[in-house]
Amino acid sequence: MTLHSETAHVIENIHLYGLTHLMWLEVSDLYESASPGQFLMITCGDAEGSFPEPSLGRAMSIFGIRTDGGTQQIGILYDVVGRGTRWMSQQEENAEVRILGPLGKGFAPNLNLRNMLLIGGGIGIAPLIWLADHLVDRDLRVTLVHGAGDADKIFPASLLPTDVEFVAVTEDGSMGEKGLVTVPFERLLDWSDQSFACGPDPMLRALNGVRKQHMVDKELQVLMEARMACGFGVCYSCAVFPRKGKKGVELICTDGPMFDSSHVFG
Repeated sequence: MTLHSETAHVIENIHLYGLTHLMWLEVSDLYESASPGQFLMITCGDAEGSFPEPSLGRAMSIFGIRTDGGTQQIGILYDVVGRGTRWMSQQEENAEVRILGPLGKGFAPNLNLRNMLLIGGGIGIAPLIWLADHLVDRDLRVTLVHGAGDADKIFPASLLPTDVEFVAVTEDGSMGEKGLVTVPFERLLDWSDQSFACGPDPMLRALNGVRKQHMVDKELQVLMEARMACGFGVCYSCAVFPRKGKKGVELICTDGPMFDSSHVFG
């Protein structure tokens, strides 16, 4: 594995909604080859070690890639929930940020199919926005379901491509459907040709349970989340134990983060 570390420069860093912020970084042309579902490690802290854990990175899904004025830029959608992400939210235009990436195995959509169903839970919506853009650009039909606790945590539908059908689900009913994302997932199973999900493990496990209950043979690709210190298979903090196929330990950072749901949940 060839690892690429670089110093990126902040182009934009804005509050988007609720606890969620969006940072755009100017990066090298290496990211032209990145794909939806891949991630990077971002070092939170400066060279002088002003942050308590300057050497530990934070794994962040790539939200999107764009070219502006001849420069390559990547987006990171993140919630401010601790010291690392608080530090990220304080970085202003032209600030330097150390990143390592792109890393991991991203989504693998079958572009010969037609109806694509995307399900995100909380900040798990981040990589699905880029995937939705990717699929719509190829004239596929996309329905994106986003679930969260309340309306403040739902991604703004106005920022999505107009061709994406958006379904909001909140646990308290303050926006869209009231309940859990398993309900629209179950309803849309017959319509969908292939499904993709990212969010907390209990949500991914529940989606796989719905797929099994209905004995649906359609693929559900899940992007798994985990705290990790390295991002390239050394620390083993992101180990998973597959239920099918290869025996033993697999790592979210190198074998994933994308897995077939039946492979990890049975």
